[in-house]
This record gives sequence, structure tokens and C-alpha cells, in this order.
Amino acid sequence: MSFLNIAAYKFAELQGLPELREHLRAECCAAGLKGSILLSPEGINLFIAGEPAAVEQLLATLRSIAGLGNLAEKRSESTEQPFNRMLVKIKEEIIAFGVEGINPARHTAPRITAKELKQWIDEGREFTLLDTRNTYEVKLGTFAGATTLPIRHFRKFPEAVAQLPEEIKDRPVVSFCTGGIRCEKASPFLEMAGFREVLQLEGGILKYFEECGGAHWNGECFVFDKRVGVDPSLQETGSQLCFACQEPLTAEELKDPRYVYERSCPYCYEEKG
Repeated sequence: MSFLNIAAYKFAELQGLPELREHLRAECCAAGLKGSILLSPEGINLFIAGEPAAVEQLLATLRSIAGLGNLAEKRSESTEQPFNRMLVKIKEEIIAFGVEGINPARHTAPRITAKELKQWIDEGREFTLLDTRNTYEVKLGTFAGATTLPIRHFRKFPEAVAQLPEEIKDRPVVSFCTGGIRCEKASPFLEMAGFREVLQLEGGILKYFEECGGAHWNGECFVFDKRVGVDPSLQETGSQLCFACQEPLTAEELKDPRYVYERSCPYCYEEKG
């Protein structure tokens, strides 16, 4: 059996969230879908997997909601269900950032498509590729030459940006993340912080993989489900999470003698003794 996996988000001013939560939860459970849907006054963020027809019906339902008519999704397939349960939650933000004055439904930085970004890199243009993800995600892979940040949570992004060299503000910067949602807040923040020209990768890494494969990419991409990592062809890589510390482990790290199933890995071995 093949499962259709979708990731999607949309910043829009949503209303009637409690009723919407119950309606979506009932539809998803009845259709055997699993994953998560986050709802907030600022929009929706979701990761869902299930039988293709059921996923398509859910997308149709979501696009019938005011403000979500042009909801765009990223797709991949898996032979197993990557989620354990179905959650529909209401949050203050669909991606926690905590910075006042950031409202992606009303303003965010311009986008650059995956093919345009590849062309820029091919041509050797001078610009900064800024990875907005956390260190444990970056560990599995990132663009060649990308600038990465020492953060474990997106809320630390502003502090890390303040430590970047002042001179990079004077050249173009392209921010990127897994599916694009973090850049919707990171890019206007960069504008507020004084960066002269800010662009964000449309659709994120997953869309880049769809359209450009692994060009200029090193490694794999961390994803927030049981697959852990996908390669540029969007296939599961075999990476796993350490049961003890939740650090993502590559297939090579799983061979390390310090890796003990459900006990330790090279990153927490000493701590565990």
C-alpha cells in the first residue's frame, strides 16, 4: 500500500477555530488519516498522510475554507504510515516565533522559486544562503556553502541573527527552511533587522527537491515524522532518532558502537554512562 504524504501551510486570518477543529478532526478520523493540523488566528499548518483519495478530499475541504482557497501542498509517498495518530490543535501561532509586528498574512519578503535559486547558484552569484532551521535539522544536510545558525529552537533565531557579521546585510540573502513556513516569519524579521535585500525560497527544501533534485545540496533533509530524513528524490533515507536524546542519526552513525537501541547514541553516550 502506498501512502500520500502532504505538508502545507497558509497564513490567513481564520475564525471559528473550535468548530473548525472538530470538523477537521472528524473528517480525518473517518477517512483514516494521520498526522497533525495546527490552527491559529494567523492560519494553518499541517502534515498529513493516508490513502491518496482521502488526502485529496481533505485538501478540497481545506480549500473551501475562507482564506485557504489557494492552499499549496508539498507531496511525497511512503510505503508505511509515517504518523502514529491524528491531532488537530489550536495554537497562538502556527509556527512559534514570539516577535511582535510580524504578520505574514499581510506582509512577508518576496519569494524566489527553486529553479531560480538553482540558476543563481549555477551562475555563481554573490549572495548569502541562510538556513533558518535548528542545528539538529541542519546536521542531516543543507545547501553547499549555506550559512547556518547555532539554534535549537526557532524562537532563538533573532538572537542568532544579531551575531551575524554586519557586512552580510549589504548583499542579497535568501532564507530557506524545510517547507517554507519559518521563512514567512524569518524573512520579514531580517528586513526589520536591516538586511538590504531579502528573499525566501518558495516551498522550502522539499519543493527544491521536487523541482531540482539534489543540485548543490549535501546530505538529506530532516522531516518531522517517522521517516526522519528524506533524500533529494524524496525517499526515506534510513536515518533514525535516538530514543534517549532524540538526536537524528544517519545510517553511518547507527553503526557506531556507542549506539545502543533505546539506550544511547554517540551524542548522549557519556551522559548515560
